[in-house]
Amino acid sequence: MVLKNLLIQKKAAISKRWLDMILEAYPPEAAKFFKQEGNRFANPVGYTLLREIEPFYMELLEGLDAEKISPFLDRIIRIRAIQDFSPSQAVAFVYSLKKVIREELAMEIHERRLYEDLLKFDSRIDELALIAFDIYMQCREKIYEIRVDEVRNRVFSLLKRANLISDISEECEQKM
Repeated sequence: MVLKNLLIQKKAAISKRWLDMILEAYPPEAAKFFKQEGNRFANPVGYTLLREIEPFYMELLEGLDAEKISPFLDRIIRIRAIQDFSPSQAVAFVYSLKKVIREELAMEIHERRLYEDLLKFDSRIDELALIAFDIYMQCREKIYEIRVDEVRNRVFSLLKRANLISDISEECEQKM
């Protein structure tokens, strides 16, 4: 596949532009910080994006094996789910790869008439977006479960402190 070879040759430029587009979703000061600070603890968002984008991109070029690509995608989507991105905003970065590829390879695609290969690759990106959406929803469900459990625990604690509820174990001890 000629397109694949071009995508590999231009991986550094494509990965960098893709990262820039991903960071455009953040305020300018945050995007600048994410690019500059490489410490995983001081900047987990930037660290993850900087570390994952290129391997993620290379795995995508090899095919769309959900088991292989999901870990890369999960680490990126998990951040976006925690940051309260809407579902469309959270997975939009996947689609932005199409734009980056078209801009970076416009001349080569036109000269070599790689439109059919590009459409096939676009389909792969579309499938990737669906996988990303599934991961996003799993993360959001987990976040909501954690929030519900926390509220339930707080209510239980408040009721217990107000002596409106007691543990079964306490009642058993009192009867003995």
